[in-house]
Amino acid sequence: MEFGHDVWHGIEHVFIEQSLVAAFAVVGALILVSNLAAKRFTKGRVHGSAIAIVLGLALAYLGGLYTGGKKGIADIPALAGIGLMGGAMLRDFAIVATAFEVDVTEARRAGLIGVLALALGTIIPFLVGTLTAVAFGYHDAVSITTIGAGAITYIVGPVTGAAIGADSTVMALSIATGVTKAVMVMVGTPLVAKLIGLDNPRSAMAYGGLMGTVSGVAGGLAATDPKLVPYGALTATFHTGIGCLVGPSIFYLTVRALVG
Repeated sequence: MEFGHDVWHGIEHVFIEQSLVAAFAVVGALILVSNLAAKRFTKGRVHGSAIAIVLGLALAYLGGLYTGGKKGIADIPALAGIGLMGGAMLRDFAIVATAFEVDVTEARRAGLIGVLALALGTIIPFLVGTLTAVAFGYHDAVSITTIGAGAITYIVGPVTGAAIGADSTVMALSIATGVTKAVMVMVGTPLVAKLIGLDNPRSAMAYGGLMGTVSGVAGGLAATDPKLVPYGALTATFHTGIGCLVGPSIFYLTVRALVG
């Protein structure tokens, strides 16, 4: 028993000292399990990354219950590196690295369609989010705008909320809205790809602009055709940037003018 305790204590010490390396190992194991589950139980219809996201959310919830903290599973000392791994720095690095795979010639073909997709993909989710917020009893401009922005992406929601002074509860709802959208896009993309002609870079860029969520589009396209991922992710990344610009400015001023 004492030997087993010492071994466990040694492993925990390594996880704490090398937290980022440990985070990569844990996430890698989670992805491996998710991919195996996708092949065995869904025959590849649901991509492993979609299952991994759901499992990650469940672990974050359980970690929050266990520790009573605010960072989910990252509040456990041995898994603190997950907070860094999932932070903005590595996220943005991954997005930029993905964009480098884009063929500029193919990207130019999106043209006006890509611009129109970005516009519609920003405005329509915001309208749906604001109407949902109103339906659930939110009537102030700050809360309505923040939740509406969360429907654009789970990054735009908190960015907008922080800029216009939303409380933490509303920002959490905006993140939850965006995450739900990301999972739906990730799971649904392979199912509708053939029906909507999602089989070339141009359609992938239009799709990324309409859907907006980088993680959802990237995961969904990876399950459809990995070669399309950089194109969808490119416009989805622009979509996030546009949302962060217009959310706390044009959208907020418009909502405030309407509801006071």
